[in-house]
Amino acid sequence: MARARLLDHPATRSFDLDDPRTTLRRREIIRARKFLRQVYGEWYRRLVAELPLGEGEVVELGSGAGFLAEVVTGAVTSEIMPVSRVRALLDGCALPFRDATLRALLMTNVLHHLRSARSFLSEAERALRPGGVVATVEPWLTPWSRFVYTRFHHEAFDPDAASWELPGSHPLSTANGALPWIVFERDRARFETEFPALRIRSIRPLMPLSYLFSGGFTAVALLPGWSYPLWRRVERSLPPFERRLAMFAVIVLERTDTRRGRCDGRVADGHRDTGAVA
Repeated sequence: MARARLLDHPATRSFDLDDPRTTLRRREIIRARKFLRQVYGEWYRRLVAELPLGEGEVVELGSGAGFLAEVVTGAVTSEIMPVSRVRALLDGCALPFRDATLRALLMTNVLHHLRSARSFLSEAERALRPGGVVATVEPWLTPWSRFVYTRFHHEAFDPDAASWELPGSHPLSTANGALPWIVFERDRARFETEFPALRIRSIRPLMPLSYLFSGGFTAVALLPGWSYPLWRRVERSLPPFERRLAMFAVIVLERTDTRRGRCDGRVADGHRDTGAVA
């Protein structure tokens, strides 16, 4: 971990990961790095494309460093710690919303920090209206991502973890980057049994290289912003390459009408859309 933190951007290196000032500095980094901002812009567009029509609020969890509110008018931005320009202070494992009222819960790189994925999913199942969605961008397990996350990233990445719960309660330093893959791929049968009203609508792995080229929140951005569309065209032109070496996945869950019974968790064309490699 100490080695990985040496790669941090100078603006954040002197702060503890769980210090709200780290989140504020990361917000500045996203705005300053054109390549990284385009990465987030694509993530947001993919999440917005999953929003259902109809009534209900759209809530973003872990909004502090990002700019989704500029993309989704009226979205309720939130954080678990006090951060400026965020509308709500709340815990994703204890959502302060009435039953069956939300249109969507959106997240970018948040689920793998939640202390209890089970508690969050229970709350999502309760608070989403029928047809509402959880749409999130998360780290995903492939041979390439395992190599990168276990060697060059400060967060834990443990695909063999037995539990969906995380030891500790720190908003950023408590993490298991492999948790989304564990819940929705390795333990998919358990997920479907415990949360029958949350159908896995799609899992789409993406971005083997683009986020790395952006530099993320490290000291060095590897490529200029103007080259982002070029690299994304290269990645998307080789679907097996993008899927099998992906660093991230867009995961979409849909709240079903439980009166219709349990859904089978398949995407529209009848095939599981995962592409994961353990």
